[in-house]
Amino acid sequence: MAKHSFDLIVIGSGPAGESAAMNAVKHGHKVAMISDKPRPGGNCTFLGTIPSKALRHGVKQVIQFKTNAMFREFGDVPKVTFQQLMKHADRVVEEQAALRHNFYQRNQVPIYEGVAAFVDAHTLEIQQGREKIKLHSEYFMIATGARPYRPDNVDFNHQRVFDSDTILKMKLQPRKVTIIGAGVIGCEYASIFGGLGCKVELINPSATLLSFLDVEISEALSYHLRNLSVRCRHNEYFERMEYHDDHIITYLQSGKKIKSDIVLWANGRTGNTDKLNLAAVNLAANSRGQLAVNDHYQTGTPNIYAAGDVIGWPALASAAYDQGRAATNAIFDPDAFTALAEIPNGIYTIPEISTIGLSERELTEQKIPYEVGKAFFRNIARAQITGDEVGMLKIIFHFETLEILGIHCFGDQASEIVHIGQAIMKQKDGANTLRYFLNTTFNYPTMAEAYKIAALDGINRIF
Repeated sequence: MAKHSFDLIVIGSGPAGESAAMNAVKHGHKVAMISDKPRPGGNCTFLGTIPSKALRHGVKQVIQFKTNAMFREFGDVPKVTFQQLMKHADRVVEEQAALRHNFYQRNQVPIYEGVAAFVDAHTLEIQQGREKIKLHSEYFMIATGARPYRPDNVDFNHQRVFDSDTILKMKLQPRKVTIIGAGVIGCEYASIFGGLGCKVELINPSATLLSFLDVEISEALSYHLRNLSVRCRHNEYFERMEYHDDHIITYLQSGKKIKSDIVLWANGRTGNTDKLNLAAVNLAANSRGQLAVNDHYQTGTPNIYAAGDVIGWPALASAAYDQGRAATNAIFDPDAFTALAEIPNGIYTIPEISTIGLSERELTEQKIPYEVGKAFFRNIARAQITGDEVGMLKIIFHFETLEILGIHCFGDQASEIVHIGQAIMKQKDGANTLRYFLNTTFNYPTMAEAYKIAALDGINRIF
């Protein structure tokens, strides 16, 4: 095999690309990675999941220090800035970047830094500064991820206008923040800025926050965002901005005007496909730069696959990693291919949210008889010890069979707690029932005990 010829070339080093590359090389195939950044890790490591969640953790610690009576005995917490918390986030990014780079070195996967474009279905051209090299491969995996959507009528070059990538480099100290878009990213950053003491205006084109969530969870999020000085403006649409040196005025279609120190645009994302020269391989992205794939992550060109945010929903790092692995199994080991089943949602607001399975609304629409068991964190000893008493675990189960149909959690460690329920929901042969939690002993005190409490609450509603 020639020096620049491979069995698989992966374009993009985020979670989907990394898992695809590692899985293929473990199967004994010659693999190359194309990264548009000096180090592998993709937007997940450098711009998205890792820095934003590390930043959010820092803000949560500041909130705890300010609100916990025990800490207040030590004195007032000094003013903590966005930039100070980003130093912690940058440390985590560096640790993750080093870890990811070591994966490729250990598995002898060469990394080509540059911008990739297809020449034909088996040839890729890499622009490295002024130099160009061509690589050949039997198969390709497109895992280029996504970036914030930027409409033409917003000046992102203005020093007070940011998106979810550029906000990480902000040098200002805003007192009032307008966030346009109330999806997951918008709500997470609303929590972050609210937790830092900023007044936040959250512009939401929908009637409720994160309408895909269980109604109780969505309402709880709205309530606790208000406690962080976040004002949710529902059913409002952006019209234009007026730019000034020391502030921005945002005009809404309803005629309202909002003055703020900065604006964060968090209204959608676009797949990174515009530089790939997809026409050369008879592919075309949709209006949001996303690629269509079949159930095995294969595009319309048989030897080209795609996974991760570039294919759209669910656009989660966890799902992207599993998609990349599944796609390379589809190519090199079809018998090992497993389609992704139910995927948990993890939303890192303050408090955080995690769900899996069906909601009450969905079950009502499907006319499935169900009952609900709840455990409120304020009644759980571990939450009382830690001071994180805000939240609830909600188990939805079938009224007759007791099969668990959905797990919905709001509060501290929600994204960890949900996996206990997920594991039981995956059990076969009648093992997925509420009785597991009734008949299982949990450590005390733990947050996991919420499952026992919720199960007892649920079963008492039936018998």
